[in-house]
Order: sequence, then structure tokens, then C-alpha cells
Amino acid sequence: MISVVLATHNEEANLIRCLDAVKPWADEIIIVDGESQDATVALAKKAGAKVISTTNKANFHINKQLAMDAAKGDLVLQLDADEVVDLELATFIKSLQQRLDRSEKLEFSAWWLKRKNHFLGQFLSKGGQYPDPVIRLYQRGKACLPQKDVHEQMVVEGEVGWAAGHLLHYSNPTFSEYLRKFNTYTSFKAQQLAEEKCSLNFFTALSFLVFKPIITFTSLYFRHRGYVDGLPGFVFALFSGLHHAVAYLKVWEIYAQR
Repeated sequence: MISVVLATHNEEANLIRCLDAVKPWADEIIIVDGESQDATVALAKKAGAKVISTTNKANFHINKQLAMDAAKGDLVLQLDADEVVDLELATFIKSLQQRLDRSEKLEFSAWWLKRKNHFLGQFLSKGGQYPDPVIRLYQRGKACLPQKDVHEQMVVEGEVGWAAGHLLHYSNPTFSEYLRKFNTYTSFKAQQLAEEKCSLNFFTALSFLVFKPIITFTSLYFRHRGYVDGLPGFVFALFSGLHHAVAYLKVWEIYAQR
């Protein structure tokens, strides 16, 4: 039995594309929805998914774990609504389930999936954005999310292998959507820094406003050859560096409001 699980919040623009790719072979689809105000829940139910409603949390990995906990399948595939399973990956997952159906023991507890990230109209091939491996496929009970950060990987009990195929990641259909997520992620990071009692002084300002942005941009654009992807590669590297500066300024704002 194969379970596909998601956590959603206002994903009507992405959800059907995601579910259409897995419906032909998923035995169950579980969606934990965090207070969507659009048609997400209605679309999920129409597609045959089991919907669990809860609050929308700042760290959406909490809701992802809720969906993972509800899965009953031997294999569990955790997806974001803006991701699409390609045919090669679907074939790989089905082959694993066929082996389990024959009572064969699988070599791995979980698998790294390669992602193709779509940004400003194209899939990025460099800049640290490919293969962008994520652990999303696992044998039930063998993996969990720490739920401490928005970019964390699953913790796995056992060995992790590599899956064939790709996740097609349409996380930023427009630059405006990218900026919306950029604002969300930098706010979350600022809260973490504030909870860690990050000091505001000349040295931390120099680090977050100058050194970290420059190091990140240089690493992504030159070391990881982001320049190969043209303007999208440059913009991605630039704003990845600015993530540090904006988060730091938001810490200053948090302290000023206390």
C-alpha cells in the first residue's frame, strides 16, 4: 500500500496538478490542511483525498508530520502541493511496492529524491539547485521530521538510498510569489534568531548585512556556477544572500517592538 501525504494552506493553484500525478497509483492520499481560505479543501475532497483540518502553523513541518502520522501505507511519499512526481519516479515507487507485495525486504529505509526547481520561467540546473536532494519517500515508521526548521530534512532510522526520477518543483510561478515566500522564511528565521537572543552590535551587523550575503552569493553564483542559468541564476543567488540581511533587520524590528 502506497500513501501520499501533504500539508496545505491555500494551494488551489497547485493542488490538482500535484494530485493528478499520483492518483493513478496511490492507495491513499492524506492532506492536513491549515485553515485554507480558498478552494483547497474542496479540490482535495473531490480528488478523493482524506482531509484533516487543523490550524496553520508558522513551521508547516508540524502539519507535514501530522499527515505522515496518519499514513497507513507500507511506503509513504511526502509531497508539497507545488511538486509533481514525474513518470520515472512513479515507476520507481511502484516497483518498490511490488517488491514489498512479494514479501521482499528492501535495502533502504528511505530514499533521496532529486528535484528540478522552476524559477523565473525555467528549471535551474546549477547554483546549488540541482539535484537539490530531499528525503521524501520512506518505509512507514522509519522516518520523521524534527519540526524545528522550515528547510530541515527527515531523520531516518536506517540506510538511505537514491530514487530514480525527479520531483518537478514549481515553487515560484511568479517573482511576486517568490517574494511572498521570501518574506515568510525571513520572518521565521528572525524569530529563531530572536529566541536564540541574537545580539545586535557592530560585529553581528557586519556578519549578517555584509559577510553572509556576499559569501552566499559568491558560493551559489560562482562556486556552484549559478551563472550558467542566466538572469534567473543571478537573481536566485542574490536573494539567497539577502535572506541573511533581511532576517537580521527583522530581528532588530522584533527587539524594537518589545
